[in-house]
Amino acid sequence: MSPKHDPKFISRRTFLSATAAALGGLALSGCGQSDGGGQAGGTAGGQASAPPSGATNTAATQEAAGAAGQANASLKGVNIKWSTWGNAGEIQRFQEYTADFNQRTGANAQLIPQPQDYEAKLLTQLSGGSAPDLFYSGDATMSKLISTNQIMELTEMLSGPNSKSKPEDVTEGLWGPAKTEDGKIWGMPVDCNPLVFWYNKQLLQAAGVTTMPADLQKQGQWNWSALQDMTQKVVATGKRGVIFEAWFGPTWGWVTTNGGKVFEGNTFVAVDDPKAKEAFQYVLDNLKAKTFTYSGTLPKGQGLDAMFLSQQTAFVVAGRWLLPQFKKAANLQYDIAPWPTNTSNKIEPATIATAYMVQNVKAANKDAAFAMLTDFVSPEGQKFRLQGGGNAVPSVSGADEVVSEGNLPPNWQAFIDAREIGYAVWPGMANFPGLSTEIEKYLSEIYINGGEAQAVLQKIADLVKQKQGAA
Repeated sequence: MSPKHDPKFISRRTFLSATAAALGGLALSGCGQSDGGGQAGGTAGGQASAPPSGATNTAATQEAAGAAGQANASLKGVNIKWSTWGNAGEIQRFQEYTADFNQRTGANAQLIPQPQDYEAKLLTQLSGGSAPDLFYSGDATMSKLISTNQIMELTEMLSGPNSKSKPEDVTEGLWGPAKTEDGKIWGMPVDCNPLVFWYNKQLLQAAGVTTMPADLQKQGQWNWSALQDMTQKVVATGKRGVIFEAWFGPTWGWVTTNGGKVFEGNTFVAVDDPKAKEAFQYVLDNLKAKTFTYSGTLPKGQGLDAMFLSQQTAFVVAGRWLLPQFKKAANLQYDIAPWPTNTSNKIEPATIATAYMVQNVKAANKDAAFAMLTDFVSPEGQKFRLQGGGNAVPSVSGADEVVSEGNLPPNWQAFIDAREIGYAVWPGMANFPGLSTEIEKYLSEIYINGGEAQAVLQKIADLVKQKQGAA
């Protein structure tokens, strides 16, 4: 997926705005509400999961595709429509996958891309009975689709003999709102994007840092103190330390890497958690000291990716979606490390962006639609989509080799490690319309103007109660 400052990119804010608007439409039709937090889609901010524009179908992807499954006579000539968002490069790869699926199965699948206003258009189609058989859903929409019976429950089919993507092959933390409390599964994570710390080796070395974060992490010394020491040295050279954004991913990882909790069920427990308070105070103190920079304060037109590419910041917090850009920068020396911890552990759970492939309950041919769904999210399907410098990490076991391609970044294993213990957005946030957006808006103000940790958490607790009470 491309970064939010790519003009073709559907930013997270845009994505959530579209979602909110669309959900408002559904509310008028007598339905409940759904809105949540977290990055959508393999995917940050409504990003899909495929290599950047210009990616080509390599021999390797052809090989992966060939292994994806043999022709299925029952699919021959069957029409299947599916839809997703994405930039030009992402859509190109999805088109390639669709063509390959048709070739292998004899089906007549058709991709209907929706690069703009995706969820608004999708929800309108659902209301009118013209939605595609399969489609991407952001985390913010899952509970709405479930509660209004718009999508099929997939539990039995995913565990059945025709499934290429078994539930047990998915790391538990990726389910988020796609698995309800009763254990029923309603969507499969298409892939995922564990957030990590990207760092610029040149800036750190120029600041006098001799041991890189990845090495410190392996030694069990990659912690908040080490990060603060590095950022202070970098800032002293006139560069920036850490740049991060205000959405679910880059914010709440501070709490959980401090051993704290945010939600238990629908209850926002961070307000009573000393570890959460300590985490927010750490962030606020660093913002005040200018060792951290909130992306909303950057000069107009500048994003964290641009600042990293132009050698202006030592760290950015993001997923693998930055790799397609960074790998093109010939003189950029970079690597990644998991979030620094403030416990004695080498790694702690942190946030993961993901989206889900779901099946329309009104799909014309339910078996055929499921055949494509399970193929799409299978290890082979994810290899096909993510090979060649892909912008996400597989969400099922058996496809991790794509992450190590080219040894970029060198510490690529950090993506896998982070996926294994990380978490998608909590249902307590995702299931309530507007909650994530309101929290992000509030945090943006705090990150600009400053605040006191306990008061910040209390305000967020009040927002949670307000939104949950209104649902």
